[in-house]
Amino acid sequence: MAYNLLKGKKGIIFGALDEKSIAWRTALRCHEEGAQLVLSNAPVALRMGEINKLAEAVNAPVIGADVTNMDDLKKLFEESMKHFGGGIDFILHSIGMGLNIRKGKHYTEMDYEWNKKTNDISAMSLHRVLKTAWDLDALTEGASVIALTYIAAQRVFPDYNEMADAKALLESVARSFGYHYGVRKKVRVNTVSQSPTRTTAGSGVKGFDGFINFCEKMSPLGNASADECADYCVTLFSDLTKMVTMQNLFHDGGYSTTGVTETVIEQMEK
Repeated sequence: MAYNLLKGKKGIIFGALDEKSIAWRTALRCHEEGAQLVLSNAPVALRMGEINKLAEAVNAPVIGADVTNMDDLKKLFEESMKHFGGGIDFILHSIGMGLNIRKGKHYTEMDYEWNKKTNDISAMSLHRVLKTAWDLDALTEGASVIALTYIAAQRVFPDYNEMADAKALLESVARSFGYHYGVRKKVRVNTVSQSPTRTTAGSGVKGFDGFINFCEKMSPLGNASADECADYCVTLFSDLTKMVTMQNLFHDGGYSTTGVTETVIEQMEK
């Protein structure tokens, strides 16, 4: 059901790879709620994914950008503002890549050059996006920026590896830049800490199936789906949350504040 929560708003969605991705589901919901969109991803992801199918569904142009390249980001924002005929009301940052994970490196055997790239892509890219918008005065008064994160930024999940550190840095960037953007232009910057979700990227984590089942049992409401996360993002992009900023918002069915559940105890006692 649509409520026109984003009617007249214009936004950039980073990171839609395929139909499973949260960014993809969020783009669909934003479109349903009346938003105009620009879709962006890295050139290699554009070749691997199915983003043109999404672009057709939401009537949006696709503008490729390497988020570690300031020239690419400047071009993306300039072309987006030209397309929209004005400023940008919201941004979704759904970007992450762990090079050590891809290469099979254990956390204790980390390659530091790969780790620099992981942090640049997965965390400092948010700073680059915000700085580019800042320099171009691209965001409208009271605009909203969301970056997707995970609770491994606060707790240990051994197989999440270096991405735990990257997410912690991402959340710090959101808070710090969120302060300055709030003072300057009432722009809101938040992170959404989502349940483990069966996306193409998430499914690549070692032991993912067992982990997602455990989280389901540890969450009073169960795991939040990609579509439910998209619904939440819509509310944060809307004018209903104008005073929410610099927060790490858990969207995980209660997992983050649950010590143990009866279901888990029963499972352990079998």
